[in-house]
Amino acid sequence: MSLQNELNTITSTMSELSVRITTLVEHEGAAMESDVYSELVAAERSIGTLLRRLNRVASRIK
Repeated sequence: MSLQNELNTITSTMSELSVRITTLVEHEGAAMESDVYSELVAAERSIGTLLRRLNRVASRIK
C-alpha cells in the first residue's frame, strides 16, 4: 500500500472516530460524570489535532 493510501485510510478512520466521540459528548454529555465528560472532550481535541497533522503530512506528499 502506498504512503498516500495509508494516510488516507488512517485519516478516514480518525475522522469517523472524531464524529463518534463528538456525537457521544453532545448527546450524552449531560448525563456523564464531569471527569468522564472532560476526558472525552480532551480526547476529541487530541483527535482534532492529530487530524490536522495528518492532513498537513498528506498534503506535502501529493
